[in-house]
Amino acid sequence: MPGVPRTEAQLHEELSRLRQRVKDLEKDQSACRKTLEELEKEREFSRIVVDSLKDAIYVVSADDCTICYSNQVFLDVNGLEPDQVIGRPCYEVLCGRERVCESLDKGCASFEALGKGQPVVSDHSCLDQEGRKAYIECTMLPVLDKSGRLARVVHTERDVSKRRRTEEQLQEANRDLRRSNAFLRNLIMSSVDAVIAADMQGKILIFNRAAGQISGYSEEEALSELDIRDVYPGEGAREVMRKLRSRDYGGKGKLKSEEVEILRKDGDTVPISLSASIVYEDGQEEGTVGFFYDLREKRRMERELDKTRIQLLQAEKMASVGKLAAGVAHQLNNPLGGITLYAKLLLEEYEIEAGAKEDVERILDDAERCRVIVRELLQFARQTTKETRPFDINEALTRTLFLLQNQSLFQNIEIVTDLDPSLPKVPSDIQQLSQAFMNIILNAADAMQGKGRIQVRTGLNPARDGLVVEIADTGPGIPEEVLAHVFEPFFTTKEEGQGTGLGLSVVYGIIENHHGRIAARNRPEGGAAFVIELPLAPRSDRGLIGD
Repeated sequence: MPGVPRTEAQLHEELSRLRQRVKDLEKDQSACRKTLEELEKEREFSRIVVDSLKDAIYVVSADDCTICYSNQVFLDVNGLEPDQVIGRPCYEVLCGRERVCESLDKGCASFEALGKGQPVVSDHSCLDQEGRKAYIECTMLPVLDKSGRLARVVHTERDVSKRRRTEEQLQEANRDLRRSNAFLRNLIMSSVDAVIAADMQGKILIFNRAAGQISGYSEEEALSELDIRDVYPGEGAREVMRKLRSRDYGGKGKLKSEEVEILRKDGDTVPISLSASIVYEDGQEEGTVGFFYDLREKRRMERELDKTRIQLLQAEKMASVGKLAAGVAHQLNNPLGGITLYAKLLLEEYEIEAGAKEDVERILDDAERCRVIVRELLQFARQTTKETRPFDINEALTRTLFLLQNQSLFQNIEIVTDLDPSLPKVPSDIQQLSQAFMNIILNAADAMQGKGRIQVRTGLNPARDGLVVEIADTGPGIPEEVLAHVFEPFFTTKEEGQGTGLGLSVVYGIIENHHGRIAARNRPEGGAAFVIELPLAPRSDRGLIGD
């Protein structure tokens, strides 16, 4: 109680309690000092860690946008000292850059996200110390107080300029690659030769327009459905791979100008010249690529050249025969003139018996007949340039038959004619047509072995725009397997030494040169018939006519 004197024991006890309290305070003070030291160490460690990061870091107060902390990277990047940064508004420190504190504007989406404790990531650009455009990736981390209110915003900025420039370079490289690929594709698709590439499983990877024109497949069909093995007939693909892997056809992995056939979608085959190679990667076969050159036009031109060459040979031969015939005819004209002269003198100057007179008149008739034959022979053998003008086809046939019908081969052959007298003249080279008619008639007589009947008929076609000549015989006809080849050069069914196989090919060429058409067929009643159609006016369509 107050005013009551305490005993010595009480004072001693109070002193003990005070001493113990002092000790407790000293102990607490030591613990606090140790905690502060540890906190300082942790703070220093955190600062060292933050300063050692490559990213620029600064902390902004949410209330007034002042910078309350920045690491050394931030200072170095911006060329600033700590006293130029700490305590100053960020928009003053970072002037000249895009506004980085906009996230703290009240009401904006970024501020609302930060207020909810959500980080915000954004990009902005600025000029670096060398005046180049720099790209900065900024991550804003919110720091909330105990009440959950936004107190600080930690800004972490990372210079992504190198990455962005690399990305831009990659994008540019990709654009260049796309342009290059587009050009390469256009180059392949525009190639006049077919280009087909496939992997080792047979899947087609490249199929250009020329390949579609040759094969009949579209690019979509080829890439989605077609196998490279389907391009070749039979075991053609296997044979091509065998040659590619051999060293005997242009070197291992290569095949140069190999003539093969490819199979069209419609089942037909097309002759092509193939140049191909195997595509290797790290020594392993990854695929094949082939360049296909269509040989159809080349083959057609070769056939045309062969036909022209044969016609030239035949023309040379006919020219020689014509010269010989002309020489013989001129030599015959002189004795025939003497025979005619002296026979007429016998009749005019001498009195002879009636029987003898008839003999002399027969001599004159035969001499006159010989003279007509010689005249026709000269007409047939006359050497002229090609002359196309309107001619009477009936007259050409009559002259040809006149030259042939008294030959020994025709002694037992009946020649029947049915020539339409109302036929108009047609534009033609009469000497060439006479040669064609003669070849057909000689072939017919030969096929009948000198015994039978030859029928020659002329008339207009059903459309009345062309003239038709039909030469038929009563021979054995033409075998079906031969019928398709009768107009081919050098094709003959005769024994060696008895025919050249040129006669009907020459006929075909003559009719074709007249823009006409010719066909051979077997008659139901027996024998063969050749039907020639000549246009009444020049035209360009050519080919075989139907039966």
